[in-house]
Amino acid sequence: MSGSISEKLLEVSDYDKEGYSPVVDYGSWRVAVLNYSNDLLPEKITAMQRHNETDEVFVLLRGRCVLFIGDGDKNVQEIFAEDMEPFKIYNVKKSVWHTHTLSRDAKILIVENRETTFDNSPFCSLTLPQREKLAELTSGFWDEEV
Repeated sequence: MSGSISEKLLEVSDYDKEGYSPVVDYGSWRVAVLNYSNDLLPEKITAMQRHNETDEVFVLLRGRCVLFIGDGDKNVQEIFAEDMEPFKIYNVKKSVWHTHTLSRDAKILIVENRETTFDNSPFCSLTLPQREKLAELTSGFWDEEV
């Protein structure tokens, strides 16, 4: 048996509450956790976001997640959906519109630039037909409601 390891040597983090939370910030990078959140239900998603200065990496650890990708420059012109597979690495490229919906038991690991902030991450409102498409795409992947 070993004794307790000092936090100067090893930092252990977890996040089990609803939504997003950074768990490690170091240098120029951040590791965060995203759990289920009611505002990420397909019928409640009203916008997509992009990060103009960096890529963003998502890894599904448990549950289900549909990653929505929007093609377009100033506005989202076309929406694609990817039903994420556990432990695969999904790298959303710089300046690509995106959002996601999660099952209640989902946990996602996010790796991003520490300077990824609302100042360099604009949102684009979705039209009613685009919002309906998100729900349709989700139901195409999932038999049960998220």
